[in-house]
Amino acid sequence: MQFGIFTVGDVTPDPTTGVTPSEHERIKAMVTIARKAEEVGLDVFASGEHHNPPFVPSSPTTMLGYVAARTEKLILSTSTTLITTNDPVKIAEDFAMLQHLADGRVDLMMGRGNTAPVYPWFGKDIRQGIPLAIENYQLLHRLWREHVVDWEGRFRTPLQGFTSTPRPLDGVPPFVWHGSIRSPEIAEQAAFYGDGFFANHIFWPKEHFIALVNLYRERFEHYGHGTADQAIVGLGGQVFLRRNSQDAVREFRPYFDNAPVYGHGPSLESFTDQTPLSVGSPQEVIDKTLTFREHFGDYQRQLFLVDHAGLPLKTVLEQLDLLGEEVVPVLRKELDVKRPSHVPDGPTHASLKAAKAGAVV
Repeated sequence: MQFGIFTVGDVTPDPTTGVTPSEHERIKAMVTIARKAEEVGLDVFASGEHHNPPFVPSSPTTMLGYVAARTEKLILSTSTTLITTNDPVKIAEDFAMLQHLADGRVDLMMGRGNTAPVYPWFGKDIRQGIPLAIENYQLLHRLWREHVVDWEGRFRTPLQGFTSTPRPLDGVPPFVWHGSIRSPEIAEQAAFYGDGFFANHIFWPKEHFIALVNLYRERFEHYGHGTADQAIVGLGGQVFLRRNSQDAVREFRPYFDNAPVYGHGPSLESFTDQTPLSVGSPQEVIDKTLTFREHFGDYQRQLFLVDHAGLPLKTVLEQLDLLGEEVVPVLRKELDVKRPSHVPDGPTHASLKAAKAGAVV
């Protein structure tokens, strides 16, 4: 089981002080947070991709390459890479380069994004979002697996005898997660290729995401990649931790109430009840996270959001200490014990390389 954090990289005023970090401060803070994640024993750091204020991570591969040079074990990922507005050729090249620099510690999550104006900014039509996601990933998948590619599609110029460079490390492409919060077509796509499916169910009730994950599992088995319970599932979550729940709720409430996405909407208590948000003591976070397995089955990756809504860096680092010291060790033990032996661990470059070697033999 892999545990980690993801960041959306928002630059948001601290509602308790009125202080807004500069873009430079926020970018450097993200690096500090990633290094802290490795220090406390987490497995994954993932960065979103946004091209509009108040967000700064417009170039995830630049960020992750910098983090790669300052970490040793951390898996570096995205949450998400925009498969609709990025050229699949450039994705193939950028992430293969990153894979080499990080000695394989790289995977990525494909998604359509949730900012509608991003489509025309990059010359695309949002009404073609699903077809773009399907066609672009089909090309990317081939670019990483075929040395010479001839290609003709609807959304980009044709390719003739094209070779993407550098080639994936050890001939093993980065593992791909397909992230979706609403589209069964993306769950189907993930299942077709035998890739991972990531349900970032942080805003909506669990019932919606249970249906998506179940569809992915059923179709994963249909396409012959394994049994439904062997499908590779990742989940999102949000936490705010203090030693006791009263302190956690009191401290986090102003950040929740003014958060860029859900601020000035439902109450903290209502949102906590209906979504994975967990605000409380380490034991309360453990108890709630363990219910995810009851809803979604055995899964391979759990990512938490801990650094949004204007939370100061000092507070975020304190969250990571509590996650690494008191929460994740318990979750790791409990979930690994419960997972049947035929259900795989989270994918790594080493496991994918070994699987390829076994298939060749």
